[in-house]
Amino acid sequence: MMLRYALRTVRARKAAFLGAFLALMCAAALITACGSLLDTGLRGTIRTERYAAAPVVVSADQYVHRTTVKHKKGKTKVKHKAKPIAERAWLPEQLRSTLAHTPGVARVVPELTFLAQPSTPAGTGGRTAYGHAWDSAALTPYRLTAGRAPRAADDLVIDGDLAARARLRPGDHLTVQSTRAPRDYRITGIATPATPVRHQTSLFFSTAEARRLAAHPGQVTAFGVLPAQGADPERVREALTKALHGTTAQVGTGDARGPVEFLDAAAARTRLISMGGAMGGTSLLVAVLVVVGTFALTVQQRHRELAVLRAIAATPGQIRKLLGREALIVGAAAGTAGALLGLLLGSWLHSRFVALGAVPDTLEHTVSVFPPLAALAATLLGAWAAARIASRRIVRIRPAEALAEARAEPTRPAWGRIAAGLLLLAGGVVLVVVLASLRTEPASTPVTFLAVIVLSTSVALLGPLLVKAAALLLAGPLRLTGPGGRLAIANLRGNAARMASVVTPLALLVGMTCTVLFVQATLGNAARTQAREGITADWVVAAQGVGVPGEAAERLRARHDTVTEVVRTTVRVGLDKYVAQGVTPAGLTRTWDPGVTAGSLDRLGPGTVAVSELAADQQHLRPGSTLKLTLGDGTPATLTVAAVYTRGLGFGDLTFAHDLVAHHVDNPLASSVLVSTTRTQTELATTLREFPGLRILSPAAADALQADRQQANAEVEYLAMGLVLAFTAIAVVNTLAMSVAERVREFALLRLAGATRRQVLRMLRTEALSVLFLATSLGSGIALAVLTAFSVGMTGRAAPTVTPLLYVGVVGIAGVLALVAGSVPGRAALRVRAVTVATAKE
Repeated sequence: MMLRYALRTVRARKAAFLGAFLALMCAAALITACGSLLDTGLRGTIRTERYAAAPVVVSADQYVHRTTVKHKKGKTKVKHKAKPIAERAWLPEQLRSTLAHTPGVARVVPELTFLAQPSTPAGTGGRTAYGHAWDSAALTPYRLTAGRAPRAADDLVIDGDLAARARLRPGDHLTVQSTRAPRDYRITGIATPATPVRHQTSLFFSTAEARRLAAHPGQVTAFGVLPAQGADPERVREALTKALHGTTAQVGTGDARGPVEFLDAAAARTRLISMGGAMGGTSLLVAVLVVVGTFALTVQQRHRELAVLRAIAATPGQIRKLLGREALIVGAAAGTAGALLGLLLGSWLHSRFVALGAVPDTLEHTVSVFPPLAALAATLLGAWAAARIASRRIVRIRPAEALAEARAEPTRPAWGRIAAGLLLLAGGVVLVVVLASLRTEPASTPVTFLAVIVLSTSVALLGPLLVKAAALLLAGPLRLTGPGGRLAIANLRGNAARMASVVTPLALLVGMTCTVLFVQATLGNAARTQAREGITADWVVAAQGVGVPGEAAERLRARHDTVTEVVRTTVRVGLDKYVAQGVTPAGLTRTWDPGVTAGSLDRLGPGTVAVSELAADQQHLRPGSTLKLTLGDGTPATLTVAAVYTRGLGFGDLTFAHDLVAHHVDNPLASSVLVSTTRTQTELATTLREFPGLRILSPAAADALQADRQQANAEVEYLAMGLVLAFTAIAVVNTLAMSVAERVREFALLRLAGATRRQVLRMLRTEALSVLFLATSLGSGIALAVLTAFSVGMTGRAAPTVTPLLYVGVVGIAGVLALVAGSVPGRAALRVRAVTVATAKE
């Protein structure tokens, strides 16, 4: 019975439910898109290319492991955790004998993979270029279509794609930048893969030259295992796993071979899980806030209808069931449409992440039924819960009171609403205080956005009181604007709940947008400031390509310049991840000043490490302490702390000797070289003329280049949160349009009482500007509090970076949305004759 009434109500009041439908549809689309990213991170396929002809691949363990054992109340609990390392782990070459003697194995092919960037005007078409030994060509397999295999140190075989792109053929010469100085090679052959290879460019060297460039003597990247004829790869895998027991080697078949080949795609899985989870959580919280507000406005618009139902003996339970079923009907339709739209949105979002370089295209986008079903379930649950929350007052009061309130709002909000608002305000303050104590970005980022949402929710609950306070504050100035201003003040006072439903999404839009824009700016500006103050060199050598070769640094040292090579990496202390760098110890204090507070950089060497104050506090370190860690390629190391410094945000939390890091990273070339010299920029450029792609920059120019890189990285964050902001903007327009559309009869009565069309429109503009002023003040206050706390925690200073022009743009966009969303339905309502509207049935 109640379901039939609900269906009739939805059919008869399609326009009234349109706002709720749009809010729920956008929420479902957003949740589906975020869920698809999360699903891709969890189950996305990484297909192999290089190892297509090797059914079984043996590789090194790419994780750091920690096992904890706890004894409690006579029970033993074992907990195992693993975290990925940043660089490629290598295997001992001597394992080849063990693999070859395993039953079912016909052939074992060692693989070497290393940096090898060809220097051609046409480039590689966006593909990453890797070098290999020709012996491993059988793993794909690559077959020669022209020329011969490489035998001498300067021989080279290139793949067919590069040959066609650069118009190269056997006999031509090609310069390749690998892990050493650029070298000219003679192309002896062109090879074509038997299966498609779309995501990489392969260059094949002689075995001896490949080992020299790989720079890991006695080690290999992986082993490709070819089973004997008729042998089952799975059984071979099991036999190999048993034979390798006690080592860290991993055995993979099928799709498990892809992550061995494409380490960046495997790392992107973790990034997508984190990003999808953070976006999904934020989207869900924002959606709940917006949907509840939208349903509250919808129920408020039907107050008289529901009051009449109460007056003709409808029980509170029947009203709740009616509203709940209406919400489920609208939620089912909106959730289905939004879930389908979200699949397209998720695919587009993945493609944009690939285009921005945040996710490699080797990680395929996963489309499954789980995200749409989760979004549909969340939409139904959210719609039903929002309807129940919005209907609490109408079902609690007596029928006579309900009829009385149908014409006028209650004079004050319910005490429960005020108490909940104050409680959330206190919770938001606690989050801000906690945020000021967090000193790492992974810890502070989720708290940052959670604080914005909690404080915005408190604004939603305390909204009517805030609107009335704003009306008192603005009463004097608005009266001076004429009849429109006086009408606006009367509406702000008499319809505070309705105005509050508009203030909430506007405040959330301003607060969330400012936080998204200025969090990255605050962190990036603080890091650049520390780097700018810490670089004392006269010049910085930067590479346009993969890095600065060590031979270039040696060329500068031969001219008696003080040269510091800088290599970047990431290490783990236990399971905690730290950004680290390797620097040349000799003459370090002439080019670099990290702000040492304890110890001395003179002690930095192969067995020591300098740490930031953050790392020292977290790991309880001081000069002389012993630090056990795992280097980027999984190699364990035990070092002694030589110094503690302050500028960890600009230079990383751990600083090692250059050679220690360079031997344990995929790219040993320096990301930059700091030079202290009396020579000019031109003289330095002349010295390095044999090294193409190197630029001699002043510290100021290097800082500007770093700013551009930070902006490019920030685009990923802007895109990730941009969807949430777009949803909030839609909610702003939706809520404003609903708020104005319900006032058609009010406008008609004003016209009949003598108000002109222009005066009514001026009243709407004044109301919109008043609401915008309040929402901007609240949203800006929330963002300022959160950004200040973030700045204190991350940089140690209460100085968030806010770009005035950008802030004005945010407020301007919010203002345009408010004015357009208010004036367009208002103008449409005023086109109908006032008498027609006033005499029409409600």
